[in-house]
Amino acid sequence: MRYTFVGGIHPPEEKHHTEKKAIEVLPAPEKVYVLLSQHAGAPAKPLVKKGDQVKVGQKIAEAAAFISANIHSPVSGKVIKIDDVPDFTGGLSKAIVIENDGQETIGYELEPHDDWRSLPPEEFPKIALEAGLVGMGGAMFPTSVKLSPPKEKKIDTVIINGAECEPYLTADHRLMLEQTDKIVEGAEMIKYALGAERLIIAIEENKPDAIKAMQDATKNKDIEVAVLKTKYPQGAEKQLIWALTKREVPSGGLPFDVGCYVQNVGTAAALRDAVIEGKPLIERVTTVAGFVNEPKNLLVRIGTPIGALLEAAGGAKGPIGKVIMGGPMMGLTQWSMDTPVTKGTSGVLFFPPEVSESEPEENCIGCASCVDVCPMHLVPTMIARVTKYGRINMAKMLGAMDCIECGSCAYVCPSKIKLLHYIRWAKWEIRALAKK
Repeated sequence: MRYTFVGGIHPPEEKHHTEKKAIEVLPAPEKVYVLLSQHAGAPAKPLVKKGDQVKVGQKIAEAAAFISANIHSPVSGKVIKIDDVPDFTGGLSKAIVIENDGQETIGYELEPHDDWRSLPPEEFPKIALEAGLVGMGGAMFPTSVKLSPPKEKKIDTVIINGAECEPYLTADHRLMLEQTDKIVEGAEMIKYALGAERLIIAIEENKPDAIKAMQDATKNKDIEVAVLKTKYPQGAEKQLIWALTKREVPSGGLPFDVGCYVQNVGTAAALRDAVIEGKPLIERVTTVAGFVNEPKNLLVRIGTPIGALLEAAGGAKGPIGKVIMGGPMMGLTQWSMDTPVTKGTSGVLFFPPEVSESEPEENCIGCASCVDVCPMHLVPTMIARVTKYGRINMAKMLGAMDCIECGSCAYVCPSKIKLLHYIRWAKWEIRALAKK
């Protein structure tokens, strides 16, 4: 059986560039720029100052609120400043800048636990908090919060997300092949921590080797390996839940409202490392692809400038017109090669100038293509239209806040209307009105 959802699109996969490329370790750069805000929620509060010496894995900033995350040093060396640097959102934000001394002096502060089944379930959110774990699929929601659902919200199904439906990206694919056992053990920890009854590892059918690796690794375990149809955005949380359980997360709701918990394969592996090795989240696997000479999957220290990733991929084939952190559908365009890798950087894509040229918008022809593909069953063209004319309350009534920003609508629009742009604008205005 191949699980799927209603709607969605089939953009060119472009995964052949890196899906067979084993993960390579990128040496830590001379300087790292560790953002204080690389997670959902409040920026972390610095625990170090200019001139301080730090070790690899030392906590250098702590969670400043319930929805926040700790930050750890990815290198050993000296803090040279705390200053504004380019960030992944396209703006500037505070970062701890550390000069690498090259000594790799380890300073993990977490206690390792070999016999993790002897731990009480409530210890796992604490470990996730101390380790600075966040969702590594891109959303970067603090894992400690996700592992602490309201007591009245019973979680019966844990879904480990290995769909990786964005074009070009293969970081999760390689993790499933090269760190299979870590992912499985991390998944079992999540199930144990939540007291869930069902554990599913979900993978798109375009990764047959990863499916087989997971099936072999779970052969004698109470774990299901679910094969998904290859379709974008199959890896979106709500679509994944519906495909596997036929449960629909309500408008404004969260997965725990339907008894489900979804976590990326990378985060599952990182949880295992935090519990077993006491290792905090200081590095991640990132795909580097597009208009580069040697597309690769790299194990990168958090805080590494994306320019170093381009260099590791053999440089560009020619002039670069667009740089995207994440995938081409939901990723964010960057303006600086100094922008650092974060905990949620699943990929960095480089494209030539002609890709950055946008076609002029034309009038909507009422074809309803955007309606057909919308995985949230919205009418994107109507939301865009009312937003364009300032009718924000109408945009809210039409469900703008339910949009998952997958970009499927804009992808299929024959009139080249920037539908996602207008919906994001509507959401920003709706949030601004709520604050007032």
